[in-house]
This record gives sequence, C-alpha cells and structure tokens, in this order.
Amino acid sequence: MITTDIVIIGAGPVGLFAIFEAGLLKMRCHLIDYLPQAGGQLSEIYPKKPIYDIPGFPSILAQELVDNLLKQAEPFKPGFTFGERVESLEKRNECDFLLTTNMGTQIHSKVVVIAGGLGCFEPRKPEVSGLDKFENGKGINYMILDPEKYRGQKMVIAGGGDSALDWAIFLSEVCSELTLVHRSESFRGAPDSVSKVMKLAQDGKIKLELNSTLDAVRGSDTLEIVDIQNLKTKEKISVSADHLIPLFGLSPKLGPIENWGLNLDKHAIEVNTDDYSTNVPGVYAIGDINTYKNKLKLILCGFHEASLMSHSAYKYMNPGVKYTMKYTTVQGVHEF
Repeated sequence: MITTDIVIIGAGPVGLFAIFEAGLLKMRCHLIDYLPQAGGQLSEIYPKKPIYDIPGFPSILAQELVDNLLKQAEPFKPGFTFGERVESLEKRNECDFLLTTNMGTQIHSKVVVIAGGLGCFEPRKPEVSGLDKFENGKGINYMILDPEKYRGQKMVIAGGGDSALDWAIFLSEVCSELTLVHRSESFRGAPDSVSKVMKLAQDGKIKLELNSTLDAVRGSDTLEIVDIQNLKTKEKISVSADHLIPLFGLSPKLGPIENWGLNLDKHAIEVNTDDYSTNVPGVYAIGDINTYKNKLKLILCGFHEASLMSHSAYKYMNPGVKYTMKYTTVQGVHEF
C-alpha cells in the first residue's frame, strides 16, 4: 500500500503545481493519472501548442510548461501512479482516506485532491464486439506503458494519428510482426512520420492495411486473431495477433467520481471558494473539474486554487497548529 499526506487525482498542470504548494508546507504528494505520463491534456493532446497566458512567459509550449512544473516539483519527491484510474474512495475517519484503482493499487492518504481537469480521459473504443473479453491484460490495451512488454510479439495497431504512427515506427523494431490498420489512405499525423511508416511498409518491416477497419477479435483465454475488413472491396483478412492497440484518441468523462457523494453541477464538482473544499471534509477539487460562481477555466486560475487548497489542507491535517506563511524569497525551497 502507498501512504502519503495528499493524494492528487490528475497529473495535469494544476495537479503538478499543487505538489509544489503542498511541498512548501512539508506535505508529501502522490499523483494518480489514467494517462501514461504527467501533463494531462497538455502532453496528450497538444504538447507543441503555444500557451500565452502563463504569468512571466509571453509564450511557452504546452510540454515545456509541463516539464518546468515537474522540475519545480522535484525537491518535494512526489510519487506517481500512471495508467490507472481511481475506482473507489473510502473515508474511514478524519484524515484517513483509502483509494483503490482499477488495477488494485491502494493509496492511503490524509487528504484527497481531485485535479482531474475535464475528468478521466478514457479511450475512444472502436465498435467491435467482444473487445471487453480481451481487455485487462488479455491482449487489448488502449495505451502503451511499457514497450518492452511487446518484444517479440505479434502486434496490431489501429489508428491514423500521431500516436498510431509514432508507436508503429517505434515498435517496428520491437515486435516480431506489426500491422497498422487505418480507415483511410491518408494519415492525420506529421508528414515525416507518415513517410517513415510508408518506408517501413515498403521494406516489409510492417504490414499496412489502408481503407480498412477492425471487424472482429477472436481467441480463447487471450487474444489470438484480429479480423480486418477493407472498406472498399469488403474483403476480410485475419491477422494473427498477441496484442491489439486501438489508438482513436481520448474522451473526458467524470467516471467513478460521480459515485463518491460529492455535490455535482453538470458533471463538475461544486466547491467552497474560500479554500476549494468540497462537501466532503478532507476532499478538495481544483482546476477545470470544479465549478463555482464566475469560474474561469484557465491554468493560472487553477494555480491560484492549488495555493489556497494547500493551506487549507495543512490546517485540516494539523488542527490547532499555528502556521505563519513565509515567502519563498525569504525561506527558499527546501528538499524533503
């Protein structure tokens, strides 16, 4: 079991800045995110998009901002759990929460902070019957956490964006066989990546099935066959596969949070703007996932919320203990 002072659900920019603010108050954080890396939407959807409203930065790329936030948080030694979603939240006592993920990981914390942006980003699944039979370690995954897991394996990747292209290029040197399936003749990804994929196909290092879609998945206990249909000719082929990775993007959903007894308004969590606490003592919500009068969904507003939340969380964890805030220009930043 993982034990921490504050568990932060969501590793986007607001959750990352909360590590720093909590660390200044000597509170250790552990972050959980369903995505395979820190950064939230910034890293997953638009890492190269410039952002213009971060104080002190006339312009900064989204991924550069994430990298800076991670570096800023380093002195406070945060923990991370990626590729997992919090399924249950149990309040056992004051300053005593137990969270359990879909993979069975358990985290014990004194305070819970929900910084999930627009919610948990869940994969867009293709309309292929039987997918759920081979999920959860039986051959079908919707993100790649450890490429070495696929060494010497037969792989099918479906999709036409940058993620599908990049992984096809990388895994062509890892998998024994790799088939890339795309419903069109043209790709949405970077031209350089498209050229590399085409060259790999010409050299026989990968199989390319264009104008095609997933038709069915088959197997006994684990995935064995992926059936593919050509959309023009209607011809079907069967590909032997140990793994199928559909990469059709992500969609935000509130997910299990809806069942945690929190006050909600149109799929957002209502908070007290004094400290961004929820109706459940010890549980806070910061960033785009919360709602209140005159709410602005801006990263810089989320940073402000993280600051007030941290001071309130300190008081919640240390009732009766007087704390005098000292500016970082006076006390600096001290590592744990």
